[in-house]
Amino acid sequence: MVHVHTEVPAEHPSARILGEERFGSGTVIDPSGLILTVNYVVMGGENIQVSFVQGRRAKAEIVAQDFDVGLALLKVKRQGLQAAEGGASEEIECGDPVFVLASTQPQERRVSGGFVTYLGEFEAYWEYLLDRGIVSSAFNPGFGGGALFTLAGRMVGVVSLNLNEIARNSLAIPIEHYSANQEEFLRYGRVVSRPKRAWLGFFAYSLEEGVVVAGLVPEGPAERSGLREGDLIVSVDQEEVSSRKGLYLSLWRHGPGEKILLEILRDRELKRMEILTADRANFYKQR
Repeated sequence: MVHVHTEVPAEHPSARILGEERFGSGTVIDPSGLILTVNYVVMGGENIQVSFVQGRRAKAEIVAQDFDVGLALLKVKRQGLQAAEGGASEEIECGDPVFVLASTQPQERRVSGGFVTYLGEFEAYWEYLLDRGIVSSAFNPGFGGGALFTLAGRMVGVVSLNLNEIARNSLAIPIEHYSANQEEFLRYGRVVSRPKRAWLGFFAYSLEEGVVVAGLVPEGPAERSGLREGDLIVSVDQEEVSSRKGLYLSLWRHGPGEKILLEILRDRELKRMEILTADRANFYKQR
């Protein structure tokens, strides 16, 4: 387990939301210096430093990023590192004991134990949907990007965030999102076999009436097209949407650069709005 320290230029689009200085955890997954973490920790990073428990530090470079799932792969010029033993999330079931290992300081690591409480679909407000997320009562004891292990010491997930609004739980991204796409990560720096998704750059919450816009990414396609916080999204391309998942799936039928037609309810008035979608990875690319 390594400690990750990232410095992001103020002009990078992510800095306005995530800040210019970020801390995270990362897991060595290959003795040649490959480190797996979460993308929001390193996105836009101009200078990325990782610290080992023994006090050594090394500069890291981004090898690959998955903006849909939220993983990032780093590389340091070190050989013979001790790597975590890879597992698979299929090994675990609800009720199984697990533990989380994460960094809190350059030379400090903490552990949290608990049980798997949920295995299944997970959606979030930042245009995000996992087919199968891992929620456990082992809350994240440090910074995001730590590892979720079985009691046998096999890594089954990458811890993304705590879910304190639900309970003292944490969400982990199944390790298969890396292991199944490892070749593409190393060769292309991204997953090329998955169709690119249209991205609007908004934050959405579900209400009984539909899906409401709760925030906008500064200078993102939704903001540039005139979408406003508080708008209620009624339909996409004249197809009614009643849930956040339904909205996302409707958007992802399109690729970046395509136009979509939204019907929104604003101040009790129905409006139609055409939005030119974008590529999230291109919007947040390294400067």
